[in-house]
Amino acid sequence: MKPLAPDISGFVDSEGVRIHYEVSGSASATILLLPTWTIVHKRMWKAQVPYLSRHFRVVSYDGPGNGLSDRPAKGAAYHHDVQVRHALAVLDATGTDSAVLIGLSQGAAWALQLAAQHRDRTLGAIFIAASLAITEGHPARAATLRPADLPPSRVPALECDPPQHWGKYDPAYWRNHYEDFLWFFFGMCFPEPHSTKQIEDCIRWGLDTTPEVLVAEADAARPTKEAIEDWCRTVSSPSLAIHGDHDLISPISRGRRLAELTGGDLIVLEGAGHLPIARDPVKLNLLIRDFALSVSR
Repeated sequence: MKPLAPDISGFVDSEGVRIHYEVSGSASATILLLPTWTIVHKRMWKAQVPYLSRHFRVVSYDGPGNGLSDRPAKGAAYHHDVQVRHALAVLDATGTDSAVLIGLSQGAAWALQLAAQHRDRTLGAIFIAASLAITEGHPARAATLRPADLPPSRVPALECDPPQHWGKYDPAYWRNHYEDFLWFFFGMCFPEPHSTKQIEDCIRWGLDTTPEVLVAEADAARPTKEAIEDWCRTVSSPSLAIHGDHDLISPISRGRRLAELTGGDLIVLEGAGHLPIARDPVKLNLLIRDFALSVSR
């Protein structure tokens, strides 16, 4: 299906990196859809933009490393502080004074930091499947084999032994078996039945970047648990955590803890994995719409 053409698109130079953004819709209230991990680009939000732009002005952008944005080769370009400055540069370039922030997975960290440190730019924030190190991760992500010991499989990840295959989450494996890693990782993102189309979409977007970019991004500093908790307590705008109870990437305990620390609400999606925006877009679109309307009136 041909994507909805944006009303406005362009580039902004941020920290020496060209960032591509798009604006759809013309309502007075703006939603900012932040990037997720560098492994995908803004097409990840393809099921949200057409609907939400009927009710809001929707701004999305490619983070550094994928899509139409530059692909820096140094980890410093992907530092969490720099990611927040990229978001601010996009807000400025699009003439956006304040917005409802939507962060998914790793992007939830940037949305949280932005909401905490730039409260005047934040109407509210939604954190979907937040990958925030405020609770322990899944035990299965402790790899039991070295990447060199893992044969390429290209089989759905859930038919394999998860502890073994989490060994593929390693830069050394990405360099030589990148596409196989994509099959594994996105298979884990979609544990729901009948997710073949969503997995294939994500693999195609993952192939729009390179393992070298992911390796560079992996070298970037991550916020500490103490910093994340401090941001949570600093957030003053309304917030909502949305998390699937079958998320195999980031456990639901993180969504619960995030809601507790921010004083926001928590919505648990029964049977949902890590990317409900793609697997159950109607439900997510309605949740986003209702929250954004409530904080932007």
